[in-house]
Amino acid sequence: MSGRTRLALSAYAATLMAACALLPLVNSAAWLVQGAFLLAAQSGVGAAARRVPLARPVTVAAQVLVTLLLLTLFFVREEAFGLFLPSPDSVREFGVLLQAGGQDVGQYSTPAPLTDGIRLMLVGGVLVIGLAVDALAVTFRSAAPAGLPLLALYSVAAGLSDGGAGWLYFILAAAGYLLLLLAEGRDRLSQWGRVFGGAPRRSTGYSSGLDGGGPAAPVRTGRRIGAVALGIALVVPAALPALDSGLFDPTGSGGGGGGGGGTISAVNPLVSLQNNLNQPEDREVLRYRTNAESAQDLYMRIVSLDQFDGTAWQPAERSIQEVPSSFPQPVGLGGDVDRKEITTRIQAADDYAQDWLPMPYPATELDIGGKWRFEPIGRAVVGDRGETTKGKEYTVKSLVVEPTAAKLAGAPAPSEAIANEFTDVPNSLPDDVYDTAREVTKGATNDYERAVALQEWFAVSGGFSYDTEVTAGSGSAAISRFLKDKEGFCVHFSFAMASMARTLGIPSRVAVGFTPGSPTADGSMTVGLRDAHAWPELYFEGVGWTRFEPTPTRGSAPDYTREDTPTEGPTTSAPSASSSAAPTDEASSSASESCPPDLRRFGECGKEDLGAGAAGADGGPPWGTYLGISAAVLLLLVVPLLPLMWRTRARRARLGSGGRTAADGASRTLAAWLEITDTAWDHGIAPDEAQTPRKAAARIVRLGELETDAAEAVHRIAAAVEQVLYAPVPRPAPGVAEDVRRVRAGLRATMSRGTRLRATFAPRSAVRVAWSLSDRWSALKERWGVGRWSLERLIPRRAGGPQE
Repeated sequence: MSGRTRLALSAYAATLMAACALLPLVNSAAWLVQGAFLLAAQSGVGAAARRVPLARPVTVAAQVLVTLLLLTLFFVREEAFGLFLPSPDSVREFGVLLQAGGQDVGQYSTPAPLTDGIRLMLVGGVLVIGLAVDALAVTFRSAAPAGLPLLALYSVAAGLSDGGAGWLYFILAAAGYLLLLLAEGRDRLSQWGRVFGGAPRRSTGYSSGLDGGGPAAPVRTGRRIGAVALGIALVVPAALPALDSGLFDPTGSGGGGGGGGGTISAVNPLVSLQNNLNQPEDREVLRYRTNAESAQDLYMRIVSLDQFDGTAWQPAERSIQEVPSSFPQPVGLGGDVDRKEITTRIQAADDYAQDWLPMPYPATELDIGGKWRFEPIGRAVVGDRGETTKGKEYTVKSLVVEPTAAKLAGAPAPSEAIANEFTDVPNSLPDDVYDTAREVTKGATNDYERAVALQEWFAVSGGFSYDTEVTAGSGSAAISRFLKDKEGFCVHFSFAMASMARTLGIPSRVAVGFTPGSPTADGSMTVGLRDAHAWPELYFEGVGWTRFEPTPTRGSAPDYTREDTPTEGPTTSAPSASSSAAPTDEASSSASESCPPDLRRFGECGKEDLGAGAAGADGGPPWGTYLGISAAVLLLLVVPLLPLMWRTRARRARLGSGGRTAADGASRTLAAWLEITDTAWDHGIAPDEAQTPRKAAARIVRLGELETDAAEAVHRIAAAVEQVLYAPVPRPAPGVAEDVRRVRAGLRATMSRGTRLRATFAPRSAVRVAWSLSDRWSALKERWGVGRWSLERLIPRRAGGPQE
C-alpha cells in the first residue's frame, strides 16, 4: 500500500471516529451509515484525482463537485436535473432543509428525532470536516493541522450532547488523530528509503524505490509516544481535585443544610450558577410533564435569595418544618386574582444530587418519597439528613397566577413587615444605583410602572449585553460596576434590578432555579445545566411575589409586563397530560410552517405532534436506490478516467527511484525505455519490436519530429538500453527520468491538440492492462488445468505488438 493510500484511509477513519461523538445527539444512527458511504465516495474521488495527478486545488474542487452531486441525489433529487445535477429549485430546497434543521435543533433536546433537516446538517457537517481533513492531511501532506477540524467536530458534539459516555467518544476521536499522525510519519520516513533496516532489497522490476525494510523503529516509537500522550490526557484530569459546583452541582450536595436541624443557613449560588452556564456539555438534570396550557412561564424555582448585606445576596436563616399535605396560601395573593392549578410530574437525573428541590412556583402540594423539610417564607423544600434529588420522581401541584396590569398598577402599599424586610439595602450601596433607578423610572406613577420600566431598560433599551464570561459578583461594588460596563449574565441582571427596586421602596428578592427547558420528541420537557437561571421577584399586595425577567435572550417576559398582551386564546404546544383531541394534519402542518423557531421552542405554535419527526425517520431512506444511483454516478465520473489513472501510475512506477544496486539501475533503464515506447505509442507512433533500440530511437525522432534536446534524450536512453542488454557489466545510466520527460514534452510540442488529448485521456498503451489480465488468466488456467479458452479470443494481441 502506498503512503498516500494509507494517509487517505487514515483520514477517512479519523473523520468517522470523530463523527461518532455526534451519535448521542439523535435517536437514530442511520445517518452515520449514509455519511460513511458519502465520505468514502469523497475520499475515493480525492485518491483518484491525486493518482492522475491533478493540481491540488483541482483535486479539492473535484471532491467538492462529487460531494455536491451526491448530496443532491440523497436529499433533493426530486428538484434536481436527472436526480443528481443541481438546479435552482434544488438549491432552494437545500436552504429550506437547513432552515428546518436549525429550527429542529432549537426545538428538540438530545436525543432529537432524525428529521431530514437534522440529517442533512449531520451528514453535510461530517462531509465538510472530512474534506478539510483529507485536503490537509493527504492532498497537502500536512496531517498536524488536520487535527483542528477534527477537534471542531468533537467539540460541537460534546457541547450539544448530554455527556453520555463522553470519554469513549474522546478516545475514539483522539485515536483517529493519532492514527493519522502515525500514517503521515511513516510516509515521510519511507521516502528516505530503508534507513534502519538491514535486510536485502527485493528487486521487483520497475521499482519505485519505496520497497524494502520500512522504518519500523521510528514507527514503533511514534506509537509509543502517542499512546503515552493519550494516557496522560485521560489520567491527569481524572487525578486532579474536583471543584464543587455548589447549588446546581449534578453530582453532589447543593449546600443549604437541612441535616435534621430546625433551620437552614445561607448558600451563595453565584459561582455554581456561572459554572453551569459555561459547562461544555449541557447535561440533563430534570425531565418533566405538565398539564399546563403552556410551559413558557413554568420556571423550576429552587430557592429565593432575600437578604442583601452589601457583600452578597443569600437566603436568610429561617425555620423549617415538616412538609405539609397542603401548602399554605401564598403570602399576599388575594382571592380576586385569576389562577389555575396545574400538575407537574418531575424526574431528576441520577447524577443530579443536591439538597434543594426544583418546583414550579407557587407550589400548593407535593408528593415525594424520602425525608424533606418545608420553609414557608420562601416556599422552598430542602432535603433532611442527607436526602437529595438524585433520581427522585415527584409530583407537584402549583398555581399559575394571572394578574392583570391594572391589578398590579393598583396594588396597595405592602404590609410593614414585608416592607421592612424586603426593602432593606446596605449602606455600602453606591449612590449611582439610587440615581440610576430614579432616572430609569422617571415619569412612572406607581410601583408596577417602575418595575416594568426597570425590566424594559435592562432587557431592551439600556444597551446591556449577555455574557457568561464576566466575573461573577453580587456585592454593592459589583452592581455599580455592572451598571457602568453593561455586560453580565442573569445573576448581574437580577441582583441589580432587585437592588434598584428596593431603593424605590418595592419589596424585592432574587429567585434561583431553571428556565422551562426544551420540548423533546416524546412530549416531555427536558432541563439542562445551561438552563440554570436567576430572576427577580417583586412583591405586590393582593398578588404576592411576582416574577420579572430583565435578562436579555434568557427566559420569557411575563404577559402582565408586556404593553401589547396577546388577545387570542391560549395555545397548547407544551407537554400536557390532559391533552384533548389532536388537531388535523392540515392544521398541524400550517402551524408548524408558519411558526418562528423562538415560539416553537416555548410551545406557542398550537398543538403539535413532537414525535412526528421521529416517526418520519423510522421508515428510513431507500438505501438500495440511493446506493445504486450513487454507484452509477461514480462510474460515470471515474470509468472514463481509468486509462488516464493507469497510465499515470505506470509512468510514476517506471520513473521512480532506481535503488542502490546495479540490478536496480538496469531495471530503471529498461523501464525508462518502455515508458518512451509507450509515450510515442500514445502519440500515434506504434512500436516496432523488430528493430533494435538504436533504430527504434531514430524512428521515434523522425516520426515525432523531435527537436534537438528531445532527440538527444531518446538516443541517450537507447544507448543505455543497449549497454544494459549487451555489456558484460551493466552500468546504471544517470538522468534517465529527466530524459524521458524531455522526450514526452517534445512529442506533445509537435502534435496536434486532438492527439495530445487522446494521449492524455485515452492512451493507446492502456491496452497493456487487458494483455496483463489475459496473461494472468492463461496462467491461472494452466495452473488449475482449465481448458484453452482465454481472454485472448476476446482481446487478440496486435501482430508484432510490444511485449510487457
